Amino acid sequence: MSQATLKEALLKTMDAIKSNPGCANAVFRAQTQLLDDVRCSVKVRDFAPLAVDEPPSLGGTDAGMNPVELVLGALGTCQEIMYAAYASVMGIKLDTVTVDVKGKLNLKGLFGMDDSVPAGYTSISYETTIESPADSESLKKLVQVVESHCPVLDTLTRAIEVKGVVVVNGIKQ
Repeated sequence: MSQATLKEALLKTMDAIKSNPGCANAVFRAQTQLLDDVRCSVKVRDFAPLAVDEPPSLGGTDAGMNPVELVLGALGTCQEIMYAAYASVMGIKLDTVTVDVKGKLNLKGLFGMDDSVPAGYTSISYETTIESPADSESLKKLVQVVESHCPVLDTLTRAIEVKGVVVVNGIKQ
């Protein structure tokens, strides 16, 4: 998709939201299933299922990324998508955008070996590298817009409500 086509698609969606604010409320879904051992599949929209697994050191067969790696990948790719989207709307040419994301996780929390250690990441850091012929002021504005509007970055840095229900043998627990 060219930058002009991307811009056109985004502006069309923004205009639709202005005309009908209710259509701004989107719901995204994923269906997952444990297949065997710790290997799972995740199904989103009409895409082929994605294999999710653990490395052998965590009992898996390395058939795919593990869930915490998916979180890092989601952050990096969301940043890249937001750079492409906003650059197209702002008329900024991008040659390359790459994001190197690193998460630190203490396995004592995962394995329940220390109640003071969280099960998830203790920190996530990323470095975004942009190559562009645009002037530094335009790029500075682009970075500000992306950093303040990236949905995955927002999700990871803002407390949000997460709730779930467990159904065991047809009975909600």
